[in-house]
Amino acid sequence: MAELRVFYPEIKENFSKFLKVDDTHTIYYEESGNPNGVPVVFFHGGPGCGTSPTCRRYFDTEFYRIILFDQRGSGKSTPHACLKDNDTWHIIEDIEKIRKELNIDKWLVFGGSWGSTLALCYAIKHPECVTGLVLRGIFLGRREDIVWIYEKGGASNVHPEVFERYESIIPQEERHDMIRAYYKRLTSDDKKTREVAAKEWSMWEGNLVTLYPDPNLEQSFGEINYAISMATIECHFWMNNMFWEDDNWILNNVDVIKDIPTWIAHGRYDMDCRVVGAYELSKKLNNCNLDIVISGHSSGEPAIVDSLIRATDKFREVLK
Repeated sequence: MAELRVFYPEIKENFSKFLKVDDTHTIYYEESGNPNGVPVVFFHGGPGCGTSPTCRRYFDTEFYRIILFDQRGSGKSTPHACLKDNDTWHIIEDIEKIRKELNIDKWLVFGGSWGSTLALCYAIKHPECVTGLVLRGIFLGRREDIVWIYEKGGASNVHPEVFERYESIIPQEERHDMIRAYYKRLTSDDKKTREVAAKEWSMWEGNLVTLYPDPNLEQSFGEINYAISMATIECHFWMNNMFWEDDNWILNNVDVIKDIPTWIAHGRYDMDCRVVGAYELSKKLNNCNLDIVISGHSSGEPAIVDSLIRATDKFREVLK
């Protein structure tokens, strides 16, 4: 059995910048790796999670020019957790502003979880700018994908004791629509109400993402600033059906990118984003490698890291 690939060594950014994209939002972005290398852009999950230095480590830094950015309201972008004009299409406009500011014609697009959703939407809108796609934990954003995670009868059947805690802050009469009930609290005028809802939403999802229990769950998913941006922005997107009119928008528009080289890494036991979505997507792509590995959802799980780094190394050979 081949040895699993592991993260590339830690590196510092070459530079970072804040880009004012409209009257409200300022977007943080950075470059690391080879300034003259092949460009790759990293789309983080959530929406609302932001990036971290670890996100640079999926790439050979001598070959790739690595661009990370925090989406609206996320990470270092400001205002924190802001919902105004925070939607799929405005984020895609931000991505294009970053690409043009950096004088990049085309780039490899890398995204996981919600980042895979955004990557697919971006590629469909701007196929001429995409040299390839590396995707992890496919989330197609359909109502069935959202309901699976946040309403009773999906992931709750696998993690019933954790779902009970997630459900416990919502009165019985509101539990028929957990997303709406949480949205009411996440957008409350009362700070304590918002914080309690954000933490419980974040902790519920945090319990789903790893194959084995995460001993650092409280520290990572329970950190209040992270929880507020992730929970508030996620719930905002789910309440608005990703800001598209067609529930199956990605699969119904995917034909335009069917020949773009694509690598999909997906955990067989992913409780957050079901493997069936990755399978359905792969069937509509002509140039796709679907790598179903023994793991959960998290981008840091060994089998997922191995698959993603094999993917970026493969593209290194294709794009050089």
